[in-house]
Amino acid sequence: MQLSSPLTAPLLKTTPVYIEALKAMGIETVEHLVLTLPRAHEDLSQIQTVADSPLDEKVTIRGTMGRVDLVRTRSRKMIVKGIFTDTNGDSVEVVWFNQPHVKRMIAEGDEVVLTGKLQEEGTKIKMPSPQFERAGVRPLVHAGRLVPIYPQHESIHTKWLREKMVLVRPAMKDLPETLPREIVEDEKLLSRAQSVEALHFPTKPEDVTRARERQAFEEMYRLQVEALTRRAEWQRLKQERLKIPMDAELIRAFFRTLRFTPTKSQKIAIYEILRDMEKDMAMSRLLEGDVGSGKTLVAAAVMANVLSHGGQCALMVPTEVLARQHAETVSRMLVALHNDLQARRTRGEPVPPLRLPTTALLVGSLPAAEADSVRRTIAAGQVDIVIGTHALIQDAVQFADLKLVIVDEQHRFGVDQRVRLQEKGNPHTLTMTATPIPRTLALTAFGHHDLSVLLEKPGNRKTIHTKVVSPRDRATVERFVDQQIAEGRQVFVICPLIAAADAEGLSEVKSVERETERLRLSFSKRKIVALHGRMPPKDKERVMRAFKDRQHDILVSTAVIEVGIDVPNASLILIEGSERFGLSQLHQFRGRVGRGEHQSHCFLFTTTPEQARSPRLKAMEEHDSGFVLAEIDLKLRGPGELFGTRQSGFAVSALQEFLQPEFIVRARRAAERTLGEKPFAESTMAARL
Repeated sequence: MQLSSPLTAPLLKTTPVYIEALKAMGIETVEHLVLTLPRAHEDLSQIQTVADSPLDEKVTIRGTMGRVDLVRTRSRKMIVKGIFTDTNGDSVEVVWFNQPHVKRMIAEGDEVVLTGKLQEEGTKIKMPSPQFERAGVRPLVHAGRLVPIYPQHESIHTKWLREKMVLVRPAMKDLPETLPREIVEDEKLLSRAQSVEALHFPTKPEDVTRARERQAFEEMYRLQVEALTRRAEWQRLKQERLKIPMDAELIRAFFRTLRFTPTKSQKIAIYEILRDMEKDMAMSRLLEGDVGSGKTLVAAAVMANVLSHGGQCALMVPTEVLARQHAETVSRMLVALHNDLQARRTRGEPVPPLRLPTTALLVGSLPAAEADSVRRTIAAGQVDIVIGTHALIQDAVQFADLKLVIVDEQHRFGVDQRVRLQEKGNPHTLTMTATPIPRTLALTAFGHHDLSVLLEKPGNRKTIHTKVVSPRDRATVERFVDQQIAEGRQVFVICPLIAAADAEGLSEVKSVERETERLRLSFSKRKIVALHGRMPPKDKERVMRAFKDRQHDILVSTAVIEVGIDVPNASLILIEGSERFGLSQLHQFRGRVGRGEHQSHCFLFTTTPEQARSPRLKAMEEHDSGFVLAEIDLKLRGPGELFGTRQSGFAVSALQEFLQPEFIVRARRAAERTLGEKPFAESTMAARL
């Protein structure tokens, strides 16, 4: 068996149906299969006796099966019943519901290992529907060790994958090394083959830790090599056309048209960006700002400076709703600036030049004829600002003189998507994110960017009152919500899952469908609508616009609502199963309210009373700064939270698990050694850290 061997039914001792299912997952060779890594591990290494096992907790016990019977109930359901006796001679009744195949797989006298929960029923001890594995035939696969848990896909479940990994284990030693040999030695890492085998077949927890460290190091090393390579390429590509002088008088005029005074951080960020754009090489800057810190204002000011010197700007956002919102906001700001300059020019005052800006919207839902027309005007230079979604990166979109690309919520786009937009004229690039990343991590994880940070929020935003709510206090909160709706307010409700069966073991978490039905009973006089990521874009757009136009009182949604939606009249947000979201995501959700004149409230509902006492959730009550919450998450749960990618009970990628400043510095130094760059310790970035 070789790594390149195709997967066949005889090789995996399975049926062609499973081979086809693997192909649908992109798994066609032995190498593909061994690189299907577990997402987590469960410690089932301790094998206990019945007497030592606590009730209602998951345990693993070893013993012998007595008589096994298949019974049909009055309701015509099939039940397999058996008596299990452990190595001490203690017996329990074992029952499998609606699993008649178990009768064929276990016989009287078989030595087995059971994993499940012991329950007391009267004077009897039972174990309902345990996982089982025959013992004594081969080394245990599903118990008696650190058991890998694999991502599931339709018919390919984790137990099946565990068994097939045993068959392909001999090929794991042949995996080629993908890091330079000297890097592996200097950093004292496992080899690639060792790390993969350790994840599939760990003998102790330290094996998993070292294997994930190896994975994480390689991922961060490649990110840093890519970042350093891109930075070097940008610095080589010098073009006079990229030089855009900073027009300080124009920016002051822009500030005068605003209804409030920009914050100090906004002014500094605008200065840093415009200073970069005066150079003859393409800018690459990350603008990091908390929810409501005013990143759109910074973007509009920078675009105004570009337009005054005759260039085009493109702004790419993740959703059509957000694209239309930005088009409206940016156009309003720049038209107000143009009108103010015209009025002052009429009075004979000397003012900077700025023609009336033209803005175009390019999104996937545009009719074909309209989209063609927009693309023609962009190519002809008749449009100054193009705002859109992924439609902006189509090959058919050509710019006459693209000087600036702004990518909003950059973590929603892949690297390839951002690069394709940047390649349309090698423009200056500004990426904006509301994910609050501690400065040390931002400077290293996004090493190819310079960094601007918006520390404060404009003074016109009120603090949002936040409260963690246990199940027993739900009725009180819902009475308050109904009162607020009666006074004209609107409500967001966030649920972790779309459907009850979206994820194994999460049936207790409220889905959008179930919660919408429940709310229609609890708030029978209110207009309630649902929104989730599986809806077609046009339907999502229609629902959001109707909610913004106050046609609905309550919007029930999944995390699709997270990014940038602006509904000033929505002053309440209720987050179900809040313990399953990271602090970063919870803070993003909270930022959907607090945009209007009314006092806003955020209620964090928990599934159990114990979760309502969580220090992590209590931090949401005490802090309204995303940066403070990011630092707390870094200490409490690790850096996976910073990117909103980790939820309670879910495994995270190896990179997120090890995203600590010291670890990133190691990877960056290794990348610099590979590329022959100046050592990190001597670099300006190290000085800033």
